[in-house]
Amino acid sequence: MADLSAFPITERWVPQDPTRLQLFSFPTPNGVKVSIALEEMGLPYEAHRVTLADDDVKSDAFLSLNPNNKIPAIIDPDGPDGPLGLWESGAILLYLTEKTGKLGGTTAADRARVTQWVMWQMGGLGPMLGQLGFYTKFAGKEIDDPRPREKYAEEGRRLLSVLSTALGRRDWIAGDFSIADIAIVPWLNALNFYGTKDLVGWDDHPNLQAYFDRFMARDGVQAGLDVPPRNG
Repeated sequence: MADLSAFPITERWVPQDPTRLQLFSFPTPNGVKVSIALEEMGLPYEAHRVTLADDDVKSDAFLSLNPNNKIPAIIDPDGPDGPLGLWESGAILLYLTEKTGKLGGTTAADRARVTQWVMWQMGGLGPMLGQLGFYTKFAGKEIDDPRPREKYAEEGRRLLSVLSTALGRRDWIAGDFSIADIAIVPWLNALNFYGTKDLVGWDDHPNLQAYFDRFMARDGVQAGLDVPPRNG
């Protein structure tokens, strides 16, 4: 039986099976990256619902695992040197693909391309579309100055053009289906939630809709999209 007592978070979110990887998350674009990856890789895991409310993500329990107070985070009881706590969705994806040997490319060149697109999503697509969402759906929409929204809409259009051009007529962005696609497509899905498709010129890139549909048709994606349940 794995001993996770070194992780204070487990006192609040108590593992039912400590031998399984523990996921602390909420079904946001960043959160579902990890649940989808776990489903696609076939790794047994246990999901704990950590909402975005301060009572959860800024609690002492959660901060003991992730001092950056953002979901997702994991504890792997079968880490390389014993139980391992890890946070940042991109870092978790890279860790999981290294752990399992799955969805990260089969050659060194493949792995470099996969990592490149994961980094592109982490540094560009996610932050820019997230900021656009803030200025269109959340508190930022009350700001009269249109320049912030226009700035992020323009950058969103540029990033979608980069993705569309690189994807071309291929099925997946870095060769075979990989964690790069798992990193990217949940943020494309966020455009629906934010209501910002028109702002970023989604209809100018029909290959992105086909890419999105291929991704959403996967069983592992469907299994991981609402993990842990938003309304649990």
